[in-house]
Amino acid sequence: MRFIVVDGLDGVGKDTHAKLIKKRYEDKGEMVIIRSHPESDNFFGRKTKKALCGKGKINKSRASIYYMLDVLRSVRKYYRKKECDTLIMVRYLVGTAYLPSKLAGLGYNFFYKFVPTSDYMFFLDAKPKDLLKRVEKREEKEIFETLDELVKVRKKALVLVKNWNIINTSGSVEDTASLIKKMLDSIDKKM
Repeated sequence: MRFIVVDGLDGVGKDTHAKLIKKRYEDKGEMVIIRSHPESDNFFGRKTKKALCGKGKINKSRASIYYMLDVLRSVRKYYRKKECDTLIMVRYLVGTAYLPSKLAGLGYNFFYKFVPTSDYMFFLDAKPKDLLKRVEKREEKEIFETLDELVKVRKKALVLVKNWNIINTSGSVEDTASLIKKMLDSIDKKM
């Protein structure tokens, strides 16, 4: 099974590019599943979304903890599923960067040891000011969608994902998709 992670901050284009990756492999006749966290099909995902739309430090911590539980549930339920050729996880390990600074690295390293990883781990990146412009168009604003939060979380996230495939999404969707396609072609050839 091909295991792909598409991660990054709010507004960076994770779901858009995960859908393009899904289409790529479905066009090759593969069965592809996408899990985009938080998922609304389970208790942990719904609790994550509720905390993300709340206010205050307690909701930031709740959102991070419920998010990690939602991801673990998806791994348990979908990883190595026989009828799936490619599993795409959207918002996977970088959720730990939303924890307080002292816990972010610990949380990431803990989960990194226990959850599946692969060569197909993509961190989509853009400048926080650009991300803020994108998320401001949304009707519902989440707790981490402020310039200050995006700057802080991005700084932590870039330290955590230093060994991932990091892709700048400041350009057009087509330019980013082209970069991802080249990287997928290269990784696919190695596998």
